[in-house]
Amino acid sequence: MAATPRFRKNAAEASPAETETETGTAGEPGGTHPVDETLPPLRMFTSGLQHVAAMYAGVVAPPMIVGPAVGLDAKETAFLMGASLFTAGIATLLQTLGFWRIGARLPFVNGVSFAGVTPMIAIGKDRGHDGIAVIFGAIIVAGLLGFVLAPYFCKLVRFFPPVVTGTVITLIGVSLLPVAFNWSQGGNETAGDYGSTTNILMAAVTLVIVLALRKLLRGFLQQIAILLGLVAGTLIAIPAGITDFGALGDADVVGFPTPFHFGAPQFEIAAIISMCIVMLVCMTESTADMLALGKIVGRPADERTIEGGLRADTLGSAISPLFNGFMCSAFAQNIGLVAMTKVRSRFVVAAGGVILVLLGLVPVAASVIALVPLPVLGGAGIVLFGSVAASGIQTLATAALEKGENALIVAAAVGIGLIPIAAPDFYHAFPDDLLVVLDSGISTGCVVAIVLNLAFNHWGRTPDTGPDEEAVEGGPQEDSRALPVAH
Repeated sequence: MAATPRFRKNAAEASPAETETETGTAGEPGGTHPVDETLPPLRMFTSGLQHVAAMYAGVVAPPMIVGPAVGLDAKETAFLMGASLFTAGIATLLQTLGFWRIGARLPFVNGVSFAGVTPMIAIGKDRGHDGIAVIFGAIIVAGLLGFVLAPYFCKLVRFFPPVVTGTVITLIGVSLLPVAFNWSQGGNETAGDYGSTTNILMAAVTLVIVLALRKLLRGFLQQIAILLGLVAGTLIAIPAGITDFGALGDADVVGFPTPFHFGAPQFEIAAIISMCIVMLVCMTESTADMLALGKIVGRPADERTIEGGLRADTLGSAISPLFNGFMCSAFAQNIGLVAMTKVRSRFVVAAGGVILVLLGLVPVAASVIALVPLPVLGGAGIVLFGSVAASGIQTLATAALEKGENALIVAAAVGIGLIPIAAPDFYHAFPDDLLVVLDSGISTGCVVAIVLNLAFNHWGRTPDTGPDEEAVEGGPQEDSRALPVAH
């Protein structure tokens, strides 16, 4: 008979004996897994703040782009930014702490998805409050649809052996690097100082500081090297004239994202279809992100974990518009922070979620975080995002690449996944609805890797031989908790 996939139980389902073995730390059978470790309050706060600093720009950028595009003024756009911070915090708490079967219970940061920016602009362009209301209505429906589909979508985990996961993790890191390069140049291509030597040197100085701190410091201080590097870079940037204090003086001390601030959600079929497509793309990327993070923290993501993670993503997306926020998804850049710092506690990221909620309620505090210049953030981002790519390469080392088929899978998937990065206008002649998928190198590379793995390692094999064992399990080095095991 053909091989039948079997998945091990995760900690929530396992017997006490299994839990003791699988969740204990290395060398400490029965101990607390690092993912479930609770750190002292000061370490918890500073490590959580480091996550917030790493993802802050990514959270506020979509509302900064969408707000003016749909016709909102500066004050209303600022309101959208605060609401996005607030809802990102709620979604992060859902993901890290969880309840019932909601939440991956991994150190996952959730924020506003960039995948929805272009469709949201197309939906609401120049329509003001009505445009925002239609966007919010479409996101609510897409979130609820994703929540219903999560138990079925998580079955995709069986199609992610190391040759696929390694490829996707590498693409995640490589796809994020252009973001760091853009930040290093100043972030705004229309600005007069974009790409100036001052900006690039500031990014380089921050990069050197982060690397030096990682080399010279020990213990907890080494773990927050990114945060210390951002602080040092910001202080150095003040005399260089690239630290903007204007937003600090204009910010309100206290503010609450009033529900339905822009009016009741409106529902239009075309908008709903567009955002449902975006939701499916986000779910695909979140699945890949969970598999990547699971490997990094030593708790491989199984079907139950991915189902819970997707439910947190989609429920967070459905709730977000009620408080004037946009679609939520996992932030891959924070995976790089986990990989670099080795701080794997989900409660650290939950602390970051609490900080995000507070930043949404206290705009002046959010403005303090916003003082970090983008070139400084870009210098740190090069290390963070490069760490994600390095984790992918490490996973590929277990994927039996000496087999020609597996090497070919990686070559084709990475090549196609890099198209949107190397040639951003490559798909410009395709319909807008397809561009949502095609312009995501992570999504296209993931699909290509899955299909080619099935074509080369599964389809056409006889029932007696079954699927290629290394293509399913990743060879003897691979942990089988997240992958099918052939009987």
